[in-house]
Amino acid sequence: MQGFLNLNKSAGWTSHDCVAKVRRLLRLKRVGHGGTLDPAAMGVLPIALGKATRLLQYMPQDKAYRAIIQLGVRTTTDDLEGEVIATHSAEGLTLDEILSLLPQFQGTIQQIPPMYSAIQVQGRRLYDLARAGETAEVPVRTVEVDQIQVLDWRPGELAQLDVAIACGSGTYIRAIARDLGELLNTGGTLASLTRTQSCGFHLENSLTLEELDAQLQQGTFQPIPPITALQHLAVATLPASEANRWCLGQRIVWHHTSTDLPPNALRVQREDGEFLGIGQVIPSENGLLLAPQMVFASAE
Repeated sequence: MQGFLNLNKSAGWTSHDCVAKVRRLLRLKRVGHGGTLDPAAMGVLPIALGKATRLLQYMPQDKAYRAIIQLGVRTTTDDLEGEVIATHSAEGLTLDEILSLLPQFQGTIQQIPPMYSAIQVQGRRLYDLARAGETAEVPVRTVEVDQIQVLDWRPGELAQLDVAIACGSGTYIRAIARDLGELLNTGGTLASLTRTQSCGFHLENSLTLEELDAQLQQGTFQPIPPITALQHLAVATLPASEANRWCLGQRIVWHHTSTDLPPNALRVQREDGEFLGIGQVIPSENGLLLAPQMVFASAE
């Protein structure tokens, strides 16, 4: 079985747990995921099956979330899973005050990831250091936040802000909650997180593990074909003779009318639409060549 599964992860499961469960359900050894979700988080967890695990690096990197930010409290983990380390009433805080600060969290921003995160420092995960009571300097990251949209506002001593966030890979929503609370002088932490989009997959088209199990028992489950999941890539179409040579690892002369060099990764397919793999156009003495980066299909 080759392709992708758009999994709707439940709270309480690690991404590794989900991979292991899918592996058992499908009786498939090669299973991987794109973009780790914290155990408390829910939503889209892209799963690659079989040879498609090698395609995860070519998937879109943009992500989207729905989050509930709890103001008036700080925790060790920057979410409600952690120990409360400070409280400060958010009574009297207004939505206008928050809206005036949100632009600081959009665009290209510098972000310090939570201490309880999977980032490695000197070969050790930050959450392992934190659990051992050790301290470490958390490296600052540059991340892209495309949009923050306020969905709801519930004022009070422990006020809550519902937001939709579109961002690039590596962005920590927990850090946004923490830093917003710091600017407001109330403290802030993440109360709930649902990923609504990742690797081009959307929440409304996702399957829970229970739904996957049911479809497998009914014999109706069909993985998402790689050619569907990679629609964002420019396409290179090869006739049968050249397609076979390309699938054998040979470079093919690239007949392209444009003078612009194509992107690094191209979706390569036969004339009949069959997905062959990922190619790269490189210059040579004889012109441009289409070189295999990842061959997915076998030569006929």
